[in-house]
Amino acid sequence: MTKDDSNSLMRDWRILVLIAALIFSAISIYLLPPAFDKGIQGNVQLGLDLEGGSWIQLEYKAELVTFETTGSVDELLLGISDDLDTEVSLIETNVVEIRKPFTREELEPVFAQYGATITSYEIGVGPETAETVKRILEEKINRLGTRDAKVNTLTTFGGASRYIRIELAGVDMITAQEIVGQQGKFDIRIQTTGDETEHVLYGDAITSVGNPAQNPIGSSNWGVPFTISDEGAQALREAAIRTGATDRPMDHELMMLLDDEIVYSAPLSSDLATRLKGEEVRNLVASTGVGEEALNRAMILEIHLRAGALPVDVTIAGSGSVSAALGEHFKTMSVIAGIIALLTVGIVVYYRYREPNIVIPMLLINTSEIIILLGIARYFIQLDLASIAGLIAVLGTSIDQLVVITDEVLHEGKVPSPNVYLKRLARALGIIIVAASTMIIAMLPLAIMDLSSLRGFAIITILGVLIGVVITRPAYGKIIMGILSR
Repeated sequence: MTKDDSNSLMRDWRILVLIAALIFSAISIYLLPPAFDKGIQGNVQLGLDLEGGSWIQLEYKAELVTFETTGSVDELLLGISDDLDTEVSLIETNVVEIRKPFTREELEPVFAQYGATITSYEIGVGPETAETVKRILEEKINRLGTRDAKVNTLTTFGGASRYIRIELAGVDMITAQEIVGQQGKFDIRIQTTGDETEHVLYGDAITSVGNPAQNPIGSSNWGVPFTISDEGAQALREAAIRTGATDRPMDHELMMLLDDEIVYSAPLSSDLATRLKGEEVRNLVASTGVGEEALNRAMILEIHLRAGALPVDVTIAGSGSVSAALGEHFKTMSVIAGIIALLTVGIVVYYRYREPNIVIPMLLINTSEIIILLGIARYFIQLDLASIAGLIAVLGTSIDQLVVITDEVLHEGKVPSPNVYLKRLARALGIIIVAASTMIIAMLPLAIMDLSSLRGFAIITILGVLIGVVITRPAYGKIIMGILSR
């Protein structure tokens, strides 16, 4: 390859895209933020298997009950809630979620009392409650500064979520249990004058928190409904009157603080100020505004209002830990496995072609693909043993597709004319795209479902396939043409 050929190759858009992706990945791994002190790992997040740490699996103390009735469903729900002294939510036409542990035998006479018959019973909660619990745990873990953590809901075949699993890399079991069980200090204060505020009530005065909803119903204004105790309602009314908020509500903001950090602040509404003049108000709504961003703020505020308290009780159904030494051993063995896989691929390819000018570009493209994959994956996924298996699978898939390109474009050991070469390259890339599409479709269910480590395997595999099709395969086609046309 002449100097002019090399310059032409380096100016090709496919090569430039590959170089840009490599630079982006190197910066992501080692410079955003600077992580040279972490060695080869850089900013790549390692999971429980490789970092050591603890996992806790929680079981919901609730059940989903399917029923049949000829009477009023509203009366049934109200009666069951009163009799069982717990929250009862209708999540489907004839399915209720009971947020307290009861056996089927205990529930049947209660349902029968209101003319209903239980047709199925399953321990767990519905999708909405499971998602709320997941968001609360994730927010709590993030707020406490625990970076390398995963929260996965485990769904049964019947659709109920019975368990939720929390993995905390680099955290011992005692600390893990404290994080999961800890509630923050929630404080509601009212503005007096200037920047001065006055304490009104603490989080224990909040008796229930609803899901984000449009208030009033049908409007575009989002908010989070919550209820406070009688004592809390009295304290709020007295503080609003004493500070003058009932007369000048726009001059007195109601502030919510979680662990001394402001998470919500807004003036009293004129309607609330008027009502507080004449009575104590227990049912409140914290408005967050209009639009998608307001909905997101409402979802976060719901978590803050709960101060880390889950909407349903849970019990520890299982727990375990991986020692730091064992995690380090797994990490070392994973690196060795990757190196062996790369060397094995090189030996097999060399045995096939007996040409270093083919083998070396293949291995370099293979290595660059892994670097780009790690640079992208580090932003949203932890690497565990299953993810490492996905990386090795990507290595194998990558070299297989590079062989397809090489065999397709070679004719009697030489590169054909440019026109014929481009046709053969296009045909090879077509085969690769079809194979990649099949792989993505096969992996997509695992990537979408919360199946713990299997999800990481699927995501890494899909990312590797996409990077290959979009970046490395086109670049390799250009490189191999330049090398073999000498």
